[in-house]
Amino acid sequence: MPRLFIAIDFPSDIQDQLLELCDFSLNSASWVEHFHLTVQFVGEVDQIMFEEIKETLAEIQEPAFSITLRGLGFFPPRKQPRVLWVGIEKNEALHHLKVKIDHRLQGLRLSPDKRKFHPHITLARLNNPSDDEVGAYLSRYSLFKTNPIPVAEFSLFSSFLSSHGAIHTEEARYLLSRKNKTNWNSVDHTRDS
Repeated sequence: MPRLFIAIDFPSDIQDQLLELCDFSLNSASWVEHFHLTVQFVGEVDQIMFEEIKETLAEIQEPAFSITLRGLGFFPPRKQPRVLWVGIEKNEALHHLKVKIDHRLQGLRLSPDKRKFHPHITLARLNNPSDDEVGAYLSRYSLFKTNPIPVAEFSLFSSFLSSHGAIHTEEARYLLSRKNKTNWNSVDHTRDS
């Protein structure tokens, strides 16, 4: 059964900027190989639901927008850090897209995510880091910020866990438009991350 999530992918120049944050002096980090912004985790579904999700997402009509990446942090807060992330500046258009996606999925009787939406890009998974190590890393990169990044599409991905980590396959891409027309294309593109 496919394990699905909906995400915004980034062009190679933004991928390169994020790669510059992969500081291998942070010994406890397992760095992500391809960066994306997860808008909604769906989970495992059967093939019929998979096809329904692909079709209902194609009905979303939203204009393109821009986002700015800014700052770093970790999850969970106030506990042993397990995930290192890059933040997203507050963005109403991104939140509006998230609401539209949630509404469409609820129409298919899929349960909404109970967690508060905290848009971020995972940089690394951390394995028992010291407070000093994480503090030094966050201090070193605290001023990280990108220029506004155009967001003209979002994608439906499937994820397969292998012994080498997660393998993500882009299953469909949905275009955003200033004319509020959305198209979707099935794609065959696999990524490791």
